[in-house]
Amino acid sequence: MTALRLQQLTVGPLQENCWLLADPDSGKAVLIDPGDEAPALLAAVDASGCTLDAIWLTHAHFDHVGGIAGIIAVQPVPVWLHPADAVLYANAASSAARWGVMIESPPPVDHPLAEGDVMQLGQYRFDVWHLPGHAPGHVAFVGHGLCLSGDLLFAGSIGRTDLPLCDPTAMHQSLMRLTTLSPETRVCPGHGVSTTIGHELTANPFLRGAARVLGA
Repeated sequence: MTALRLQQLTVGPLQENCWLLADPDSGKAVLIDPGDEAPALLAAVDASGCTLDAIWLTHAHFDHVGGIAGIIAVQPVPVWLHPADAVLYANAASSAARWGVMIESPPPVDHPLAEGDVMQLGQYRFDVWHLPGHAPGHVAFVGHGLCLSGDLLFAGSIGRTDLPLCDPTAMHQSLMRLTTLSPETRVCPGHGVSTTIGHELTANPFLRGAARVLGA
């Protein structure tokens, strides 16, 4: 079996990480959190030699969904999102405008995500973990030594808990759940550089107990 390909594509004014997963054996690819710059993301899919099969969303903040409309206009594929983020998704364009960012409203979600779901890309399977806190419907995709963590865990930091619908207590619980992953697990965050669970357990104050989530 050919190795799964993973590519970090940093897009938009908030420098959000869209992740491209490509399986050369099946010829299929998925985009996780296509936040902006749809043409560049589609070009990356083409360069992978695979065909876009779906869009998976960790959550629905505007900087993670701003490229969906442009992608769907060219390549109509299903969009997956946890329903607890439906309000954020529906208001993504207006939220972006409050930050001085213009995005096209994303098209309707096709499929709901839930805790315990298994997402498949060719022979590769990723477990869906519902990890609320930064957003009520926030999830991570976990499998094959990877944790695509959205805006839950960053290298040396964590996602914000001062935005509408954030829940600091839930955020703390979600972070603690991540610590159960193998130390070698590669964390692919929504912003910044990749890291590992092991590194964050020693270097991240929120995981090693030196700091607590504000409000938790």
